[in-house]
Amino acid sequence: MLFYKYISIILHPVVIPTIGVMLYFLVIPGTYFSNQKFTILSYVFILTYLIPLFMMIFLKRLKLIKSYRTESVNERKLPVILMIFLFYILANSLESILLLKDLSLLFYASSFGLAMLFIFLFRDFKMSIHLLALGISTGFFIALSDKYGQSFLLVIMALIIISGFLASARLHLKAHSVKEVFSGFFTGILAVMAIYLFL
Repeated sequence: MLFYKYISIILHPVVIPTIGVMLYFLVIPGTYFSNQKFTILSYVFILTYLIPLFMMIFLKRLKLIKSYRTESVNERKLPVILMIFLFYILANSLESILLLKDLSLLFYASSFGLAMLFIFLFRDFKMSIHLLALGISTGFFIALSDKYGQSFLLVIMALIIISGFLASARLHLKAHSVKEVFSGFFTGILAVMAIYLFL
C-alpha cells in the first residue's frame, strides 16, 4: 500500500506539468540556452506547483477544504476552478512568446481538461486529476508528433506505461473507480487534440 502512495505522490498532478516541460526540452531541438530553459522551468514550477500548494494551505486554513486530498466532489470544485484560471494565465503568457507557442498548447489543454473535469463534478463524478494530467502530457506529445512530422513514440509509450502504473495505484488506494481513472486519462488526450485543432 505504501508503494502505491509513493507513486501517487511522485506523479502528483501539480508535478506533471514541470515534467512535461522538461521532456519537451529534451526531445524538441530548440535554440534555447541553459539559463533560458531554467527560467522557463522555474516559471512553470512556481505557477503549477508552488502557487497551488500555497493555495491549498490557504483554503484549508479558511476551512473551505477538509484535507489536501480533496476527497469529496464538493471540496474539489474551488481548487479546480482556481487551477483552470491559473493554467489559462500561464498558457496566455507563453503564447505571446513565439518560441514557446508549443508549451502554450500544453497549458491551454490543461485548463480545458480541468474545465471538463469541473463540469463532471456537478454530476457527482470525480474524474481522476492524476490521470487527466498524464493524459494531457501523452496527448501533447502525440500532437507534437503530428506538428513536427516525427515520431515521439518512445516518449508516448513511456507515458502510457507510467499512466498504467499510476492508474493501478489509484485503484489500489480506492481513490477512484475504473471509470473515473480511464475517463481522466482519455479526457486529457481529447483536451489536447481539441486545443491543437483549434490553435
